[in-house]
Amino acid sequence: MEKNWKMLADKLAKNHNLEAEELLWLYLNRNKERNQYLYETARKVREEIYGKEIYIRGLIEISNYCRNDCYYCGIRRSNQKVRRYRLSESQILDCCRKGYALGFYTFVLQGGEDGYYTDERLAKIISSIKREFPDCAVTLSLGERSRESYQRLYDAGADRYLLRHETADCRHYRKLHPKELSLEHRMQCLEELKEIGYQTGAGFMVGSPGQTPECLIKDFCYLKKLAPEMVGIGPFLSHKDTPFRDCENGTLEDTLFCLAVVRLLLPQVLLPATTALGTVDPTGRKKGILAGANVVMPNLSPQSVREDYLLYDHKASTGVESAEGLKELEKEMESVGFQVVKARGDWKQK
Repeated sequence: MEKNWKMLADKLAKNHNLEAEELLWLYLNRNKERNQYLYETARKVREEIYGKEIYIRGLIEISNYCRNDCYYCGIRRSNQKVRRYRLSESQILDCCRKGYALGFYTFVLQGGEDGYYTDERLAKIISSIKREFPDCAVTLSLGERSRESYQRLYDAGADRYLLRHETADCRHYRKLHPKELSLEHRMQCLEELKEIGYQTGAGFMVGSPGQTPECLIKDFCYLKKLAPEMVGIGPFLSHKDTPFRDCENGTLEDTLFCLAVVRLLLPQVLLPATTALGTVDPTGRKKGILAGANVVMPNLSPQSVREDYLLYDHKASTGVESAEGLKELEKEMESVGFQVVKARGDWKQK
């Protein structure tokens, strides 16, 4: 059994693909030693392409208003306990200036699906960022929009777009989202983003309510087919003011396994060790890097609003999870043999 498991892991590393049944067998027959072998294998593949470099992104959470009512999300529309906020263009630019001075060359504008941010407003903000910081990349993570909207924002200078698909299983998607949202439309948005020319990111939560091993395998197969340039994976973490308040959180080990598999399926992918990973375990970020991740996203948002952008309880936004803690983050990465680099950190083609 041990030999067969490692042979299959080696096959995945060599061919960057496995049949769904093989992926499921790998997942169902894990143990601590086998997981460690997979992490080491994924790390070697990552180092062949990106070396020991860790890319940093400055995360700016521009709004916690959202028109959607996703059952897992702390800023869902029906949560009346959230103190809502929006950042102005000047506030966003101030965040970029602070980040640039610290050495950030990618800014991630993330927010709920807030109608205040029209194409016109966003295009103006993006153009202003690119004009002041022409050597920097702009990543957007603002949910589902029309193809015309994506095109206009791309034309304004946006380089990347992150839209996590959350699950590739229709039944599971329905358990996580209200009826007005559909997996079909989510996947259509991702296809349009790639067609327009964005470096496109998909991704999913690990351990979300109703998720089965078969759901995860569908996620792997979907990502292999979509071939995004970025994949965001983190453990499901519950929020006290959502319908899933009493649900069990996703685990560190399950998330690390998924990170390693995605690295082996998509060797060139930009793969973050997420804030959620650092929240579920104080060593989660380092362990994510050692399992094949190569991106971290410290928080550049104004400190006055960081506690208001809570997608889940106990979200980390200080220390190494913050832009102010960059020196501490650099030391943490050095402690496991990696180096934070101050660069755009674009996806590397084959």
